[in-house]
Amino acid sequence: MSSGEKSGNSGLLANYRALVGKVDTLCRDIVAASGDAIACRKGCDGCCRQFSVFPVEAYSIARAVSFLDPNRGGAIRERAMRRRDGDECPLLDGGCCLLYEHRPIICRTHGLPILMRSGEAATVDFCPRNYHNTDSLDGRNIIDLDRLNDTLSAINSIFMKEIPGDGLLFPERLTLAEAILLDI
Repeated sequence: MSSGEKSGNSGLLANYRALVGKVDTLCRDIVAASGDAIACRKGCDGCCRQFSVFPVEAYSIARAVSFLDPNRGGAIRERAMRRRDGDECPLLDGGCCLLYEHRPIICRTHGLPILMRSGEAATVDFCPRNYHNTDSLDGRNIIDLDRLNDTLSAINSIFMKEIPGDGLLFPERLTLAEAILLDI
């Protein structure tokens, strides 16, 4: 790992971090515009399941764990070893994320209105705890899931071409537990 990566200026993750910044800004704007309609708060963990992520996200998570105090990082790795697909997220502890600042894109957008397309049909979905007394949503406050996923997929493709060694060592997707356990 280069000194640039150790200092947090990883060229490998620059595109991903830029996307995370844009997603965080969009999500903050949606929450601010939605006011009381958003019930999601610290400790609201019903959506915190073991998801799969792209290798670029897995690498970012593994790096974050590698920089933790060895005892804390070891405890997180032990939790990850005990988790199975469908279980609660291995980063969830007492309703809070142990790597909140490094959580994947899916976790950043959960609960907020997302636009999904299937053929000609388009639907907007959000956490059933949110938007109870809302008749309509402003289109600026809806996340276009296809566009977001296409962008994330493109960033992952660039990452896979730039990662030192053989990027083929990564599967197409990894569970959060697999990401935590990556040895980078």
